Amino acid sequence: MSSDLSSYPDLVQTLLKKRGITNPAAADHFLYPDFARDVCDPFGILNMEKAVGRILRATDGGERIAVYADYDCDGIPGVVVLNDFLKKIKYENFEVYIPHRNSEGYGLNTKAIDLLASRGATLLITVDCGITDVAEVAHANSLGMDVIVTDHHLPADILPSAHAILNSKQAGDTYHDNMLCGAGVAWKLVCALLERRRDAWNVPIGWEKWLLDMVGLSTIADMVPLQKENRALAQYGLMVMRKSRRPGLLALLAKVDMAQKNIVEDDIGFMIGPRINAASRIGDPMDAFRLLSAETRGEAEGYADKLIHLNDARKGLVANMVKDARKHIDARKLSNALREIIVIGNPLWKPGLAGLVASNLVEEYERTVFVWGRTENGCIKGSCRSDGSVSVVELMTCVREGVFTNTGGHDEAGGFSVSSDAVHTLEDELVNVYQDVRKEKETANLTLDATLPLSEVNWVNWKQIEKFAPFGTGNPKPTFLFEKVKLVDARFFGKEKTHLELSFEGSQTKAILFFADNEKYKKLLKGDVIDLVATMEVNTFHNARELRLRIVNVAKKG
Repeated sequence: MSSDLSSYPDLVQTLLKKRGITNPAAADHFLYPDFARDVCDPFGILNMEKAVGRILRATDGGERIAVYADYDCDGIPGVVVLNDFLKKIKYENFEVYIPHRNSEGYGLNTKAIDLLASRGATLLITVDCGITDVAEVAHANSLGMDVIVTDHHLPADILPSAHAILNSKQAGDTYHDNMLCGAGVAWKLVCALLERRRDAWNVPIGWEKWLLDMVGLSTIADMVPLQKENRALAQYGLMVMRKSRRPGLLALLAKVDMAQKNIVEDDIGFMIGPRINAASRIGDPMDAFRLLSAETRGEAEGYADKLIHLNDARKGLVANMVKDARKHIDARKLSNALREIIVIGNPLWKPGLAGLVASNLVEEYERTVFVWGRTENGCIKGSCRSDGSVSVVELMTCVREGVFTNTGGHDEAGGFSVSSDAVHTLEDELVNVYQDVRKEKETANLTLDATLPLSEVNWVNWKQIEKFAPFGTGNPKPTFLFEKVKLVDARFFGKEKTHLELSFEGSQTKAILFFADNEKYKKLLKGDVIDLVATMEVNTFHNARELRLRIVNVAKKG
């Protein structure tokens, strides 16, 4: 071990070095986030002064403000941040607009802008969208609206003619962390506004920290890298969520039987985020906004019920779409027609569910996947997910002009619109440019942190691992190899018998995997000796605390 890190336990030293951290100062910085140190001056973001000035002019003059947000679990918490702020300063002349995913699609649209203009809006603020909406921003300008774009998606070559653009990915922005989520950018705007007018508005110092429940929710749910400022925002966001008095959050947690004090990042990824996103996928995204912005528990209860029912319905729809997609892709495999890029779709599929289907298929077929469906007004829209070999945004950009009618997103995930004619040759178009932009995928062995015996799965080591949380993109859970462990039981459980639990000889430790419908797991038997790759986690179901393993992979020995 490095002597520079010798004050840390051996396991911590190993995990630090795997993350490229080799000196005590960097280790302390990573392991012990500090709000004052890690959360930076909002005026370091390009155009912040200009954005703040325009909003203050609007609030001073009583102008009508429209806040236009994306419909996912970044845009919705982000618009809740601005909603809570405007209510806190007792500014009433504003409205929130969130487009319907399946009828309006992602980003600004002219019909919505016309509606907002007809209601008197003179200032339009976007949340988690707008950076590529050149024509729509120009249309808003033509109707007498100034536009402030707050976004974190990748800009195109031409920027919209907004009054101010807050997006640290744009050229000329030197802010130290250009990977904030949409809600993070919205929160920085609120912080900047409070720096200018806190006393006049009579807002207590530190009030804005209570908004971090929404920022943390988005930072984790939107899978931005949990590094630099995002690491602090995620950690402090979780701390606030565990203490939050937000009625909508409390109502949702109660209905899914989750103890607020135990919330961790997995709960956002698997329990909270999907229910927020379900509103836009097959319902009305405003219901998710109304839940999170509710001022009383009674107001929140009905929206919590609605989101839970929508999410249950969403699961069934996605399962059917994945099953249908597998059938067609497996047929391609049998005829040796499976290519580097998979494009799959059906006019009957909801575009709002395409991303979930794509994520399932990427994992199973280890290829970049584009999934499409048809909107209520007949447009072909879809989502894509990268297998790590290519930036989907770059891939779509390189396709010849005219194939896509709209694209956007990040390196790992994106959205697109395509004409009914072009969708039939979309796979050909993508495969043709894939080799020009592909990169080497990270190999699995690079993510292995250490080899341990099962006896090392204990609370002492968990306390050390926990210091590296919150885990997510850019800071994955430590992954361990347990060699030549003997199974004493391999059982499937759950309503559909799709979840797997493994028990081992000479150990009380259990290993679990949800949705283990891969053939290699079904073949595991009592007495098998396996190499197990897994992460450690704490199960707090029904308020019991159990240390267990989450299966990443297994390989039979002998």
